[in-house]
Amino acid sequence: MERNNEWVRVERTPAFKELVRAKRAFIIPATIFFMVFYFGLPFLAAFTTVLNVKVIGPLTLAYIYAFAQFAMTWILMHLYVSRANRWDNLVDRAREEAAGEAGEAR
Repeated sequence: MERNNEWVRVERTPAFKELVRAKRAFIIPATIFFMVFYFGLPFLAAFTTVLNVKVIGPLTLAYIYAFAQFAMTWILMHLYVSRANRWDNLVDRAREEAAGEAGEAR
């Protein structure tokens, strides 16, 4: 029961609420972008001829799009890690605020 009370205290802190807002502000748009970009290749390849355009010799836009997905994944990963490192400060603040609230309740 004590762990539940501890979690409730953390959840009520302004820092935790800010953390949740910050994470959602990044994760939801990043996930939507990833899904659209990822499923764009099979969709465009199956239903259009846009990717058939030759760029250099036999290299078509389909190959460039496919290789761009690797780059996009690494870029999103880097962006997420850099943001997550900043979120650590909010986690620490939430812990401190919850600990302060626990001290006041006693």
